[in-house]
Amino acid sequence: MSQYLPVKNGLKSFWFREPQGLENHRTTESIPSHADVVIIGAGYAGAATAYHLVRDFPEISSITILEAREACSGATGRNGGHLRPDLYGHIPTYIDRYGVELASEIAEFEIANMWAIKKVIEDEQIDCDLTLQRSIDVWCNEEAADNAIRTYQKMRAYNLDYMKDVFFTRDPKTAEGYSGIKGAKAAASFTAGTMWPAKFIQGLLKVVLATGRVNLQTNTPVTSVQADSSHGWTVHTDRGSICASRVVHATNGYVASLLPQYDHNVVPCKGICCHIAAPVETESSAPLLNNSYIIRDEDKALSYLIPRTDGGIVVGGAAAKFSPFREQWYRNVDDGVLIDAAKDYYNNYMQRTFNGWEKYPATITDIWTGVMGYSFDSHPHIGAVPGLDGQFVNAGFNGHGMPLIWLGSKGVAKLVAAHLQGRELPFTETGIPRLFETSQARIDRAVYNSEEEGDILGTGQIFLPRTAPGPKDK
Repeated sequence: MSQYLPVKNGLKSFWFREPQGLENHRTTESIPSHADVVIIGAGYAGAATAYHLVRDFPEISSITILEAREACSGATGRNGGHLRPDLYGHIPTYIDRYGVELASEIAEFEIANMWAIKKVIEDEQIDCDLTLQRSIDVWCNEEAADNAIRTYQKMRAYNLDYMKDVFFTRDPKTAEGYSGIKGAKAAASFTAGTMWPAKFIQGLLKVVLATGRVNLQTNTPVTSVQADSSHGWTVHTDRGSICASRVVHATNGYVASLLPQYDHNVVPCKGICCHIAAPVETESSAPLLNNSYIIRDEDKALSYLIPRTDGGIVVGGAAAKFSPFREQWYRNVDDGVLIDAAKDYYNNYMQRTFNGWEKYPATITDIWTGVMGYSFDSHPHIGAVPGLDGQFVNAGFNGHGMPLIWLGSKGVAKLVAAHLQGRELPFTETGIPRLFETSQARIDRAVYNSEEEGDILGTGQIFLPRTAPGPKDK
Protein backbone atom coordinates (compact mmCIF):
# COMPACT_ATOMS: atom_id res chain seq x y z
CA MET A 1 0.00 0.00 0.00
CA SER A 2 1.29 3.48 -0.87
CA GLN A 3 2.13 6.00 1.80
CA TYR A 4 -0.17 8.51 0.10
CA LEU A 5 -3.37 7.94 2.04
CA PRO A 6 -5.32 10.65 3.91
CA VAL A 7 -4.46 11.05 7.58
CA LYS A 8 -7.34 10.47 9.96
CA ASN A 9 -7.41 13.86 11.70
CA GLY A 10 -6.80 16.69 9.27
CA LEU A 11 -7.09 20.29 10.38
CA LYS A 12 -10.58 21.72 9.95
CA SER A 13 -10.94 24.50 7.42
CA PHE A 14 -13.21 27.53 7.73
CA TRP A 15 -15.51 25.93 5.16
CA PHE A 16 -16.56 23.29 7.69
CA ARG A 17 -17.65 25.75 10.36
CA GLU A 18 -21.18 25.03 9.13
CA PRO A 19 -21.73 21.26 8.72
CA GLN A 20 -23.81 20.43 5.66
CA GLY A 21 -25.12 17.08 6.87
CA LEU A 22 -23.26 14.64 4.64
CA GLU A 23 -19.86 14.73 6.31
CA ASN A 24 -20.24 11.21 7.74
CA HIS A 25 -23.07 10.00 5.53
CA ARG A 26 -23.52 6.33 4.70
CA THR A 27 -26.47 5.64 2.45
CA THR A 28 -26.64 2.04 3.60
CA GLU A 29 -25.26 0.39 6.70
CA SER A 30 -23.03 -1.87 4.64
CA ILE A 31 -21.17 -1.32 1.38
CA PRO A 32 -23.18 -2.61 -1.61
CA SER A 33 -21.87 -5.84 -3.12
CA HIS A 34 -21.95 -4.45 -6.66
CA ALA A 35 -22.30 -1.22 -8.60
CA ASP A 36 -22.20 -0.24 -12.25
CA VAL A 37 -19.65 2.44 -11.34
CA VAL A 38 -17.51 2.93 -8.24
CA ILE A 39 -16.09 6.41 -7.74
CA ILE A 40 -13.20 6.69 -5.30
CA GLY A 41 -13.22 10.13 -3.69
CA ALA A 42 -16.10 12.38 -2.58
CA GLY A 43 -14.50 15.73 -3.38
CA TYR A 44 -15.05 17.95 -6.40
CA ALA A 45 -14.00 15.40 -9.05
CA GLY A 46 -15.94 12.54 -7.47
CA ALA A 47 -19.13 14.50 -6.85
CA ALA A 48 -19.06 16.13 -10.29
CA THR A 49 -18.49 12.80 -12.05
CA ALA A 50 -21.42 11.28 -10.16
CA TYR A 51 -23.63 14.26 -11.01
CA HIS A 52 -22.94 14.02 -14.75
CA LEU A 53 -23.43 10.24 -14.77
CA VAL A 54 -26.79 10.62 -13.04
CA ARG A 55 -28.02 13.58 -15.08
CA ASP A 56 -26.77 12.55 -18.52
CA PHE A 57 -27.01 8.75 -18.45
CA PRO A 58 -30.23 7.48 -16.85
CA GLU A 59 -29.43 3.92 -17.96
CA ILE A 60 -26.70 3.73 -15.29
CA SER A 61 -28.64 2.43 -12.31
CA SER A 62 -26.07 2.15 -9.53
CA ILE A 63 -23.13 4.35 -8.54
CA THR A 64 -21.21 4.00 -5.29
CA ILE A 65 -18.92 6.74 -3.99
CA LEU A 66 -16.26 5.66 -1.50
CA GLU A 67 -14.57 8.36 0.57
CA ALA A 68 -11.65 7.76 2.93
CA ARG A 69 -12.71 10.47 5.38
CA GLU A 70 -15.61 12.92 5.54
CA ALA A 71 -17.32 14.03 2.35
CA CYS A 72 -15.35 16.87 0.72
CA SER A 73 -12.65 16.69 3.39
CA GLY A 74 -9.75 16.76 0.93
CA ALA A 75 -8.37 19.60 -1.19
CA THR A 76 -11.81 20.81 -2.32
CA GLY A 77 -12.91 21.50 1.25
CA ARG A 78 -9.63 23.27 1.98
CA ASN A 79 -9.10 25.53 -1.03
CA GLY A 80 -9.65 29.27 -1.34
CA GLY A 81 -13.04 29.11 -3.07
CA HIS A 82 -11.63 30.95 -6.09
CA LEU A 83 -13.40 30.09 -9.35
CA ARG A 84 -10.86 31.85 -11.52
CA PRO A 85 -9.96 30.93 -15.11
CA ASP A 86 -6.35 31.39 -16.21
CA LEU A 87 -6.31 33.69 -19.24
CA TYR A 88 -2.75 34.95 -19.40
CA GLY A 89 -0.81 33.36 -16.51
CA HIS A 90 0.24 29.91 -17.70
CA ILE A 91 -1.39 30.17 -21.11
CA PRO A 92 1.54 32.05 -22.74
CA THR A 93 3.89 29.23 -21.73
CA TYR A 94 1.48 26.70 -23.21
CA ILE A 95 1.42 28.74 -26.42
CA ASP A 96 5.21 28.57 -26.59
CA ARG A 97 5.12 24.82 -25.98
CA TYR A 98 2.17 23.68 -28.05
CA GLY A 99 0.96 26.55 -30.20
CA VAL A 100 -2.00 28.89 -29.96
CA GLU A 101 -4.69 26.32 -30.81
CA LEU A 102 -3.94 23.84 -28.03
CA ALA A 103 -3.22 26.53 -25.45
CA SER A 104 -6.43 28.36 -26.28
CA GLU A 105 -8.38 25.15 -25.80
CA ILE A 106 -7.37 25.28 -22.14
CA ALA A 107 -8.19 28.95 -21.61
CA GLU A 108 -11.57 28.63 -23.31
CA PHE A 109 -12.29 25.44 -21.36
CA GLU A 110 -11.65 27.21 -18.06
CA ILE A 111 -13.95 30.09 -19.00
CA ALA A 112 -16.65 27.62 -20.06
CA ASN A 113 -16.31 25.86 -16.70
CA MET A 114 -17.04 29.08 -14.83
CA TRP A 115 -20.28 29.70 -16.73
CA ALA A 116 -21.32 26.03 -16.56
CA ILE A 117 -20.85 26.03 -12.78
CA LYS A 118 -22.92 29.19 -12.46
CA LYS A 119 -25.67 27.49 -14.43
CA VAL A 120 -25.76 24.28 -12.39
CA ILE A 121 -25.76 26.23 -9.12
CA GLU A 122 -28.76 28.20 -10.35
CA ASP A 123 -30.53 25.19 -11.90
CA GLU A 124 -30.13 23.03 -8.79
CA GLN A 125 -30.62 25.96 -6.40
CA ILE A 126 -27.43 25.17 -4.47
CA ASP A 127 -26.78 27.74 -1.74
CA CYS A 128 -22.99 28.12 -1.85
CA ASP A 129 -22.39 31.89 -1.77
CA LEU A 130 -21.54 32.13 -5.47
CA THR A 131 -20.50 35.59 -6.62
CA LEU A 132 -19.10 36.93 -9.89
CA GLN A 133 -16.78 39.94 -9.99
CA ARG A 134 -13.45 41.10 -11.34
CA SER A 135 -10.40 39.17 -10.27
CA ILE A 136 -7.43 41.52 -9.96
CA ASP A 137 -3.85 40.42 -10.56
CA VAL A 138 -1.29 42.63 -8.83
CA TRP A 139 2.49 42.79 -9.24
CA CYS A 140 4.47 44.65 -6.56
CA ASN A 141 7.91 43.88 -7.99
CA GLU A 142 9.29 46.03 -10.83
CA GLU A 143 10.89 43.16 -12.72
CA ALA A 144 7.76 41.03 -12.41
CA ALA A 145 5.60 43.96 -13.54
CA ASP A 146 7.78 44.44 -16.62
CA ASN A 147 7.42 40.76 -17.46
CA ALA A 148 3.68 41.00 -16.95
CA ILE A 149 3.20 43.85 -19.42
CA ARG A 150 5.28 42.00 -22.00
CA THR A 151 3.10 38.94 -21.51
CA TYR A 152 -0.07 40.99 -21.83
CA GLN A 153 1.14 42.61 -25.05
CA LYS A 154 2.12 39.23 -26.42
CA MET A 155 -1.31 37.80 -25.65
CA ARG A 156 -3.09 40.78 -27.22
CA ALA A 157 -1.10 40.27 -30.41
CA TYR A 158 -2.69 36.84 -30.86
CA ASN A 159 -6.12 38.51 -31.19
CA LEU A 160 -7.70 35.97 -28.85
CA ASP A 161 -11.34 36.75 -28.27
CA TYR A 162 -11.24 36.07 -24.50
CA MET A 163 -8.54 38.70 -24.01
CA LYS A 164 -11.23 41.33 -24.61
CA ASP A 165 -12.26 40.77 -20.99
CA VAL A 166 -8.78 41.60 -19.65
CA PHE A 167 -7.88 45.06 -18.35
CA PHE A 168 -4.19 45.84 -17.76
CA THR A 169 -2.24 48.82 -16.43
CA ARG A 170 1.51 49.18 -15.93
CA ASP A 171 1.19 52.64 -14.37
CA PRO A 172 1.97 52.26 -10.64
CA LYS A 173 -0.35 55.09 -9.55
CA THR A 174 -3.26 53.59 -11.51
CA ALA A 175 -2.38 50.05 -10.39
CA GLU A 176 -2.38 51.00 -6.72
CA GLY A 177 -5.54 53.08 -6.98
CA TYR A 178 -7.36 50.37 -8.96
CA SER A 179 -6.32 47.46 -6.77
CA GLY A 180 -5.97 49.09 -3.36
CA ILE A 181 -2.69 47.22 -2.91
CA LYS A 182 0.23 49.11 -1.39
CA GLY A 183 3.18 49.41 -3.74
CA ALA A 184 1.40 47.93 -6.76
CA LYS A 185 3.49 48.34 -9.90
CA ALA A 186 1.04 46.74 -12.37
CA ALA A 187 -2.48 45.38 -12.25
CA ALA A 188 -4.83 43.42 -14.46
CA SER A 189 -8.35 42.10 -14.11
CA PHE A 190 -10.98 39.86 -15.72
CA THR A 191 -14.20 38.11 -14.75
CA ALA A 192 -14.04 35.37 -12.12
CA GLY A 193 -16.12 33.87 -9.35
CA THR A 194 -15.95 32.95 -5.68
CA MET A 195 -17.93 30.41 -3.67
CA TRP A 196 -18.16 28.27 -0.53
CA PRO A 197 -16.66 25.09 -2.04
CA ALA A 198 -17.81 22.60 0.60
CA LYS A 199 -21.41 23.79 0.25
CA PHE A 200 -21.20 23.43 -3.52
CA ILE A 201 -19.89 19.87 -3.40
CA GLN A 202 -22.27 18.71 -0.69
CA GLY A 203 -25.07 20.39 -2.65
CA LEU A 204 -24.16 18.25 -5.65
CA LEU A 205 -24.03 15.13 -3.48
CA LYS A 206 -27.49 15.87 -2.09
CA VAL A 207 -28.84 16.13 -5.64
CA VAL A 208 -27.42 12.78 -6.73
CA LEU A 209 -28.35 10.98 -3.52
CA ALA A 210 -31.96 12.12 -3.94
CA THR A 211 -32.18 10.12 -7.18
CA GLY A 212 -31.74 6.81 -5.31
CA ARG A 213 -29.10 5.71 -7.82
CA VAL A 214 -26.08 6.81 -5.78
CA ASN A 215 -24.75 5.27 -2.58
CA LEU A 216 -22.25 7.38 -0.59
CA GLN A 217 -20.00 5.65 1.91
CA THR A 218 -17.79 8.00 3.92
CA ASN A 219 -14.95 7.01 6.27
CA THR A 220 -14.27 4.07 3.98
CA PRO A 221 -10.70 4.17 2.64
CA VAL A 222 -10.02 2.01 -0.39
CA THR A 223 -7.02 -0.25 0.07
CA SER A 224 -6.76 -1.84 -3.39
CA VAL A 225 -8.49 -2.44 -6.72
CA GLN A 226 -8.08 -5.90 -8.18
CA ALA A 227 -9.16 -7.51 -11.45
CA ASP A 228 -12.28 -9.69 -11.21
CA SER A 229 -13.02 -12.06 -14.08
CA SER A 230 -16.74 -12.04 -13.29
CA HIS A 231 -17.45 -8.36 -12.70
CA GLY A 232 -14.47 -6.41 -14.00
CA TRP A 233 -12.98 -5.05 -10.78
CA THR A 234 -13.18 -5.66 -7.06
CA VAL A 235 -12.62 -2.61 -4.88
CA HIS A 236 -11.38 -3.51 -1.41
CA THR A 237 -11.89 -1.35 1.68
CA ASP A 238 -11.41 -1.89 5.40
CA ARG A 239 -15.19 -2.35 5.63
CA GLY A 240 -15.51 -4.97 2.91
CA SER A 241 -15.37 -5.18 -0.88
CA ILE A 242 -17.53 -4.10 -3.79
CA CYS A 243 -17.51 -5.39 -7.38
CA ALA A 244 -17.76 -2.84 -10.16
CA SER A 245 -17.91 -2.82 -13.90
CA ARG A 246 -16.09 0.53 -13.99
CA VAL A 247 -13.92 2.40 -11.47
CA VAL A 248 -13.17 6.14 -11.42
CA HIS A 249 -10.15 7.36 -9.44
CA ALA A 250 -11.05 10.88 -8.24
CA THR A 251 -8.45 11.15 -5.49
CA ASN A 252 -6.20 13.91 -6.93
CA GLY A 253 -3.01 14.08 -4.84
CA TYR A 254 -3.58 10.59 -3.47
CA VAL A 255 -4.03 8.91 -6.85
CA ALA A 256 -0.74 6.98 -6.68
CA SER A 257 -1.95 5.14 -3.58
CA LEU A 258 -4.08 2.92 -5.85
CA LEU A 259 -2.44 3.62 -9.21
CA PRO A 260 1.31 3.46 -8.46
CA GLN A 261 2.15 4.09 -12.12
CA TYR A 262 1.20 7.72 -11.45
CA ASP A 263 3.72 8.13 -8.64
CA HIS A 264 5.95 10.40 -10.76
CA ASN A 265 3.03 11.96 -12.60
CA VAL A 266 0.85 13.33 -9.79
CA VAL A 267 2.81 14.36 -6.72
CA PRO A 268 1.06 15.29 -3.44
CA CYS A 269 2.03 18.76 -2.24
CA LYS A 270 0.68 20.72 0.71
CA GLY A 271 -0.47 24.31 0.66
CA ILE A 272 -1.71 26.77 3.27
CA CYS A 273 -4.88 28.85 3.57
CA CYS A 274 -6.61 30.92 6.23
CA HIS A 275 -9.70 32.95 7.08
CA ILE A 276 -9.36 36.54 8.30
CA ALA A 277 -12.15 38.43 10.02
CA ALA A 278 -12.47 42.18 10.56
CA PRO A 279 -14.67 42.81 13.63
CA VAL A 280 -17.82 44.77 12.87
CA GLU A 281 -17.85 46.35 16.33
CA THR A 282 -15.33 49.01 15.31
CA GLU A 283 -16.47 52.62 14.88
CA SER A 284 -16.34 52.30 11.10
CA SER A 285 -16.34 49.20 8.96
CA ALA A 286 -13.29 47.97 7.10
CA PRO A 287 -12.90 49.10 3.47
CA LEU A 288 -15.19 47.13 1.17
CA LEU A 289 -13.55 44.63 -1.17
CA ASN A 290 -15.59 43.82 -4.26
CA ASN A 291 -12.92 41.89 -6.14
CA SER A 292 -10.95 38.69 -5.75
CA TYR A 293 -7.17 38.82 -6.06
CA ILE A 294 -3.94 37.22 -7.09
CA ILE A 295 -1.25 39.25 -5.31
CA ARG A 296 2.48 38.97 -5.94
CA ASP A 297 4.34 40.87 -3.26
CA GLU A 298 7.69 42.60 -3.66
CA ASP A 299 9.46 39.31 -2.90
CA LYS A 300 7.31 37.62 -5.59
CA ALA A 301 5.38 35.52 -3.07
CA LEU A 302 1.99 34.80 -4.64
CA SER A 303 -1.28 34.81 -2.69
CA TYR A 304 -4.86 34.27 -3.81
CA LEU A 305 -7.57 36.13 -1.92
CA ILE A 306 -11.35 36.18 -1.99
CA PRO A 307 -13.58 38.60 -0.07
CA ARG A 308 -16.73 37.19 1.44
CA THR A 309 -20.07 38.96 1.56
CA ASP A 310 -20.02 38.72 5.37
CA GLY A 311 -16.85 40.85 5.44
CA GLY A 312 -14.44 37.97 5.98
CA ILE A 313 -11.39 37.25 3.85
CA VAL A 314 -10.03 33.90 2.68
CA VAL A 315 -6.40 34.04 1.59
CA GLY A 316 -3.72 31.46 0.89
CA GLY A 317 -0.66 30.57 -1.13
CA ALA A 318 2.72 32.10 -0.21
CA ALA A 319 4.47 29.01 -1.55
CA ALA A 320 7.64 30.98 -2.26
CA LYS A 321 8.03 31.41 1.50
CA PHE A 322 8.06 27.68 2.23
CA SER A 323 9.24 26.06 -0.99
CA PRO A 324 12.86 25.66 0.26
CA PHE A 325 11.59 23.48 3.13
CA ARG A 326 10.58 20.55 0.94
CA GLU A 327 10.00 18.07 3.72
CA GLN A 328 7.18 20.28 5.02
CA TRP A 329 5.14 20.22 1.80
CA TYR A 330 6.58 18.06 -1.01
CA ARG A 331 5.27 14.47 -1.06
CA ASN A 332 3.75 15.24 2.31
CA VAL A 333 0.08 14.33 2.88
CA ASP A 334 -0.27 15.21 6.56
CA ASP A 335 -2.95 17.90 6.46
CA GLY A 336 -3.21 17.68 10.22
CA VAL A 337 0.01 19.71 10.58
CA LEU A 338 0.55 23.27 9.35
CA ILE A 339 3.50 24.16 7.13
CA ASP A 340 5.77 25.61 9.79
CA ALA A 341 7.68 27.87 7.39
CA ALA A 342 4.49 29.72 6.37
CA LYS A 343 2.14 29.49 9.34
CA ASP A 344 2.83 33.10 10.39
CA TYR A 345 2.94 34.71 6.94
CA TYR A 346 -0.67 35.91 6.94
CA ASN A 347 -0.55 37.57 10.36
CA ASN A 348 -1.43 41.25 9.75
CA TYR A 349 -1.66 40.52 6.04
CA MET A 350 -4.56 42.89 5.35
CA GLN A 351 -2.94 45.74 7.29
CA ARG A 352 0.39 45.50 5.49
CA THR A 353 -1.05 44.78 2.04
CA PHE A 354 -4.17 46.91 1.52
CA ASN A 355 -4.49 50.67 1.72
CA GLY A 356 -7.02 51.75 4.33
CA TRP A 357 -6.82 48.58 6.45
CA GLU A 358 -4.06 49.74 8.77
CA LYS A 359 -6.30 50.56 11.74
CA TYR A 360 -8.65 47.57 11.55
CA PRO A 361 -8.03 44.61 13.88
CA ALA A 362 -8.36 42.07 11.08
CA THR A 363 -7.07 38.78 12.50
CA ILE A 364 -6.82 35.14 11.50
CA THR A 365 -9.67 33.04 12.87
CA ASP A 366 -8.91 29.77 11.07
CA ILE A 367 -5.77 28.45 9.41
CA TRP A 368 -5.34 25.10 7.73
CA THR A 369 -3.43 23.13 5.13
CA GLY A 370 -4.49 20.85 2.29
CA VAL A 371 -3.00 18.32 -0.10
CA MET A 372 -3.01 19.15 -3.81
CA GLY A 373 -1.93 16.97 -6.72
CA TYR A 374 0.79 18.51 -8.91
CA SER A 375 1.37 16.84 -12.26
CA PHE A 376 4.73 16.45 -13.92
CA ASP A 377 3.73 18.36 -17.05
CA SER A 378 1.33 20.82 -15.38
CA HIS A 379 -1.82 19.26 -16.86
CA PRO A 380 -4.45 17.07 -15.21
CA HIS A 381 -4.56 13.36 -15.98
CA ILE A 382 -8.05 12.61 -17.24
CA GLY A 383 -9.35 9.58 -19.11
CA ALA A 384 -8.96 5.83 -19.35
CA VAL A 385 -6.06 4.44 -17.31
CA PRO A 386 -3.65 2.83 -19.80
CA GLY A 387 -3.61 -0.97 -19.51
CA LEU A 388 -6.47 -1.16 -17.01
CA ASP A 389 -9.63 -1.63 -19.04
CA GLY A 390 -12.59 -0.12 -17.22
CA GLN A 391 -10.60 2.12 -14.88
CA PHE A 392 -10.56 5.90 -15.31
CA VAL A 393 -8.61 8.72 -13.71
CA ASN A 394 -9.67 12.30 -12.93
CA ALA A 395 -6.80 13.83 -10.98
CA GLY A 396 -3.72 16.06 -10.93
CA PHE A 397 -5.17 19.58 -10.91
CA ASN A 398 -2.10 21.52 -9.77
CA GLY A 399 -3.95 23.60 -7.20
CA HIS A 400 -6.16 24.93 -10.00
CA GLY A 401 -9.07 22.52 -10.01
CA MET A 402 -11.95 24.95 -9.51
CA PRO A 403 -12.13 26.05 -13.18
CA LEU A 404 -11.20 22.62 -14.59
CA ILE A 405 -12.99 19.82 -12.79
CA TRP A 406 -16.65 20.48 -13.62
CA LEU A 407 -16.51 19.98 -17.38
CA GLY A 408 -13.57 17.60 -17.06
CA SER A 409 -15.82 15.35 -15.00
CA LYS A 410 -18.57 15.68 -17.59
CA GLY A 411 -16.10 14.28 -20.10
CA VAL A 412 -15.14 11.45 -17.76
CA ALA A 413 -18.82 10.56 -17.40
CA LYS A 414 -19.08 10.32 -21.20
CA LEU A 415 -16.10 7.97 -21.33
CA VAL A 416 -17.48 5.75 -18.56
CA ALA A 417 -20.96 5.60 -20.10
CA ALA A 418 -19.57 4.72 -23.53
CA HIS A 419 -17.46 1.96 -22.01
CA LEU A 420 -20.52 0.53 -20.26
CA GLN A 421 -22.21 0.48 -23.67
CA GLY A 422 -19.33 -1.55 -25.08
CA ARG A 423 -17.79 1.19 -27.19
CA GLU A 424 -14.73 3.42 -26.93
CA LEU A 425 -15.41 7.15 -27.13
CA PRO A 426 -12.60 9.14 -28.76
CA PHE A 427 -11.14 11.59 -26.26
CA THR A 428 -11.67 14.40 -28.75
CA GLU A 429 -15.43 13.94 -28.26
CA THR A 430 -15.32 14.49 -24.49
CA GLY A 431 -15.02 18.27 -24.68
CA ILE A 432 -11.83 18.14 -22.57
CA PRO A 433 -8.63 19.83 -23.80
CA ARG A 434 -6.47 17.35 -25.68
CA LEU A 435 -3.44 18.02 -23.50
CA PHE A 436 -5.32 16.70 -20.44
CA GLU A 437 -5.72 13.15 -21.76
CA THR A 438 -3.80 10.65 -19.67
CA SER A 439 -1.61 8.32 -21.70
CA GLN A 440 1.21 5.85 -21.38
CA ALA A 441 3.49 8.36 -23.10
CA ARG A 442 2.81 10.96 -20.39
CA ILE A 443 3.27 8.37 -17.64
CA ASP A 444 6.57 7.18 -19.11
CA ARG A 445 7.89 10.68 -19.70
CA ALA A 446 7.54 11.53 -16.02
CA VAL A 447 9.28 8.31 -14.97
CA TYR A 448 12.18 8.84 -17.39
CA ASN A 449 12.64 12.45 -16.28
CA SER A 450 11.94 11.94 -12.59
CA GLU A 451 15.13 13.67 -11.53
CA GLU A 452 13.51 16.94 -12.63
CA GLU A 453 10.23 16.53 -10.76
CA GLY A 454 9.23 19.08 -8.19
CA ASP A 455 11.86 21.68 -8.98
CA ILE A 456 9.32 24.47 -8.82
CA LEU A 457 6.12 22.70 -7.82
CA GLY A 458 3.96 24.82 -5.57
CA THR A 459 5.92 28.03 -6.10
CA GLY A 460 3.31 29.79 -8.18
CA GLN A 461 5.10 28.81 -11.37
CA ILE A 462 4.32 25.91 -13.65
CA PHE A 463 6.55 22.91 -14.06
CA LEU A 464 7.18 21.51 -17.51
CA PRO A 465 9.69 18.84 -18.57
CA ARG A 466 12.35 19.63 -21.16
CA THR A 467 10.37 17.69 -23.73
CA ALA A 468 6.74 18.68 -23.35
CA PRO A 469 4.04 16.37 -24.73
CA GLY A 470 2.08 17.16 -27.86
CA PRO A 471 -0.86 15.49 -29.59
CA LYS A 472 1.44 13.21 -31.57
CA ASP A 473 2.72 11.70 -28.32
CA LYS A 474 -0.69 10.45 -27.25
